[in-house]
Order: sequence, then structure tokens, then C-alpha cells
Amino acid sequence: MNATIEIVPSILDRIRKTLVGLKMPRALEVLDQTVRQLERGEASALEVIDTLFAEELTLRENRRIKMALRMAKLSTIKTLAGFDFSFQPSLDRNRILALAQLDFVDRHEVIHFLGPPGTGKSHLATALGVEAVKAGRSVYFASLADIIGALAKAEREGQLRERIRFLCRTSLLIVDEIGYLPVIPGGGNLFFQLVNARYERGAMILTSNRGFAEWGEVFGDPVVATALLDRLLHHAVVVQIEGSSYRLRQHADLMPEHVRSKASINSPIPAQPPRRRGRPLKHGANDHQPAG
Repeated sequence: MNATIEIVPSILDRIRKTLVGLKMPRALEVLDQTVRQLERGEASALEVIDTLFAEELTLRENRRIKMALRMAKLSTIKTLAGFDFSFQPSLDRNRILALAQLDFVDRHEVIHFLGPPGTGKSHLATALGVEAVKAGRSVYFASLADIIGALAKAEREGQLRERIRFLCRTSLLIVDEIGYLPVIPGGGNLFFQLVNARYERGAMILTSNRGFAEWGEVFGDPVVATALLDRLLHHAVVVQIEGSSYRLRQHADLMPEHVRSKASINSPIPAQPPRRRGRPLKHGANDHQPAG
């Protein structure tokens, strides 16, 4: 049986003051409990030290993650553990878990999640973003409409270059909801400038309910769409989700038959266009075309 150890109160007081001076609130909080374990012989001195440091490190790591998630604009936290793969049998679970290893971030690749509304595209994109934050990568999440709106505002204020530079700082940029809302005039060109700046320099995740063949309609200009796809498909992983809306699963019988039966989107990958480089040429205040 382990012998008990008596801790001198004055030493304990000095330890408390030291922990306060070192700004280690969690270690201070669990100090008395771990000391009692030491006194009862339930833990060695090294185990007590290990516990104090581990508790403090956990607290600081949780604070870091919380702050990083806020900076990433990931206000709604989704995880891979919370994703119902059984509801979307078209998804390869192992493939998604492999993406969560974040090698694509290091390789500056682009992940495309394509599928009808409600099939889990944003959930998966957010979950991968959360994994990246936990791993210490910088992340920024926004809808396409919000990104283009911010770029348009920056252009009006003469700050476009600075805004693009800001959006290029993160290791992973997540662009959600491509194709859900109309793109403002000139918006496609602004987005192209951002994509061109991040090309082969930073990873991206894109979600869309529209197939690549429809991007000319989405961005209001087939030339802009071709220039975008030229870069976004060069180093890319395309994940097609073919299934029903998870959000509407309990009300499927209330949906019209033509909506219920539309389980996939038309998303053929166009033939790889010739390589393009450079920034778009300006033809007017709001009429930009990508360089050929």
C-alpha cells in the first residue's frame, strides 16, 4: 500500500502564488484535488505535475480553438461525427475521413461538394473547417454572396487589393452556397481575381447546388466561368452527393413529386480549357472579362 505524504502548507501557498503569477488558472483550480491524491498515495509527484500541466494546456487549447472558430466565421459548428452518412449512401465515408487528414490543405487543393439543397454540403465543408482549426490551420468561411459583396465594397472604396490579400492569408478558404443567389454584375470577375490570387497558394472548399456546366449562368458570363473552372479544377477533388434533403426527410411526402425525385444535379466536368494566367482585363467600370 502506498504511503501517504504530507504537504507543508507554506509550500502549497507558494505554488498557488506561482500559478497565479504564471497565469495558469486551470492548474490552480485543480491543485488541491491533485495534492490530495498525492497525500493519499494515489499519484506520484511526477503524475501530479503532469496533471497540472495537462489541465492547463487543455484549457488554453480550448480557448485557442474557440477564438479561431470565431475568427473563421464558423458560428454554427458542425462535425464529421455528427454527419449521418447512412442517410447519404452515395458518399464514401472513408474518402471524407481521408480529407479530414488535411493533406489537401498542405497541397493547396480545391474540394468541391456538389449536390441538391439539404444533402450535407455545408455540413461537410464546415466540419472540415473545424478539423483544420483544431489542427492549427487558419480558416475563413463565407457564402459566395458575402464574399463578392465584400469584394465589391472594397473595390468601391479603393481597397480591393487589400481585401483580396486578407482573403489569401488563410490556409483554407471555404466558399459556401455557389449558385443559390444571383451574382451581382461584375461579381464573377471579382471572384475570379480572388481565385486567381489563391491559385496554387491556398486551399479552398466550395459548395454548390449547380453543376459546373451551369456556372456560366451562375456567374452571368461563360468566359468568367471558364476562367474560374480553369483554376478551380486544376488541383481539385470533386465530391458529388446524390440524395434527398436531410432537412426535409420528415416531410418528404409533402413535397411535389418532381422535387422529390430530383436527387442529383447535372454536373459534368467540362474539358480542361487551355491554361490561363494573369488578371482580368477591364472594359468598363463594372464590365470585367478574364484574360484569355
